[in-house]
Amino acid sequence: MLRSFARSSQIFRLSRAASAESELILERLSGDDKGIAVISFNRPKAMNSFSKNMVKCMREAIDDVKFDSELRAVVVRSTSAKAFCTGADLKERAGMSPEEVGPFVATLRRMVRDFYDLPVPTIAAIDGFALGGGLEFALSADMRIASSSAKMGLTETKLAIIPGAGGTQTISRIIGVAKAKELIFTGRFVGSSEAERIGLVNRAVEQNEDSNAAYLAALDLAREIKPQVALRMAKMAINNGSEVDLNSGLAIEQMCYAQVIPTQDRLEGLLAFKEKRKPVYKGH
Repeated sequence: MLRSFARSSQIFRLSRAASAESELILERLSGDDKGIAVISFNRPKAMNSFSKNMVKCMREAIDDVKFDSELRAVVVRSTSAKAFCTGADLKERAGMSPEEVGPFVATLRRMVRDFYDLPVPTIAAIDGFALGGGLEFALSADMRIASSSAKMGLTETKLAIIPGAGGTQTISRIIGVAKAKELIFTGRFVGSSEAERIGLVNRAVEQNEDSNAAYLAALDLAREIKPQVALRMAKMAINNGSEVDLNSGLAIEQMCYAQVIPTQDRLEGLLAFKEKRKPVYKGH
């Protein structure tokens, strides 16, 4: 199933050809890939920069998937190999009054946080440029795959501003404070190999002839994730536990573990082990 978010922000079904006109595309895969949702940035002429409309469309896409009980993973990608996302649309921003900038950045920050709070594993497939708010969005994903064409950076200080969609906090937690300061203070780009070395991305892959290597690798990773209540509880334990002290984190883990004990998935796992077969989880 394919859904597109056009400028009116109305959600409607379109063919693949018609969807090319929309700024953001939400697709639910089927068959063996059932439970995987793919969100595609589709503003290639604007390097997938976040306009007001695109932020609104993304928030609607997040709302569309977050209550899906069959969802097991979300992959975010670009339809263009030139850019994953280059942050806020600076042409649009230039036309905003100072009074408009604050609310726009706040909305962008909420959108990034809403994506971070999705209950299932999320993967960002990075091709081309991921800059400013675009990298901040990718950092809110649970995992990141970058192709050899990727160039990443929190470049805001070059424009006399700072990352405003959570980037100063998320990148520090991912690669450490000292390295985060280096990248933010200099605003320099890093390629996929360096990004993998410093832990900014989980995996770097060579670009292929079709320019979708990052997406294919992200899709393979998503396929390894099976629908289970345990996935949602594990993500909740990790995300919430990483923001508190160790004892509080262990208490959060205990509470999350208690939620998986009565599930059908857990019983199916035990039965499959006893019968020496692969378990068939249904997320119940």
